[in-house]
Amino acid sequence: MSVFYRLHQDKSKNTVRSGKWYARAVPTAVINTRQLAEIMQRNCTVKKSDILAVLDELVETMRDQMQDSKRVKLDGFGSFKIGISSNGAESAKDFTASGNIRSMHVVFTPERSTDAAGNRIKQFLQGAKAEELPLNGIKKKEG
Repeated sequence: MSVFYRLHQDKSKNTVRSGKWYARAVPTAVINTRQLAEIMQRNCTVKKSDILAVLDELVETMRDQMQDSKRVKLDGFGSFKIGISSNGAESAKDFTASGNIRSMHVVFTPERSTDAAGNRIKQFLQGAKAEELPLNGIKKKEG
């Protein structure tokens, strides 16, 4: 398993990045909730229908809790909270929610831990390797 990337040349002008090549992650497919549930069903004793029911309720419960100004932490996964984008006001007295708050968005922070040496480990990236995606999008077999 690899995280595929393609090379991209920065075309912005008058920056230190101009003309340099950078890697961009390329997803090769989208996996939906039903497909995840099928894989999970094969890996444990819980049925797909039960997994789907729990995930459906999880989404509703998380939404309710975040809208109640709570951070939702899923152990081993990460935490979610609602963030706010707003325009500045000249003074606190001049600030109004309806006039200054532009939008709300969900902020996700992946779970992190530290190893014995004190290095931060990101759960979802542990053991990940990067590999350039072939031009035809098909990985060559080794050997």
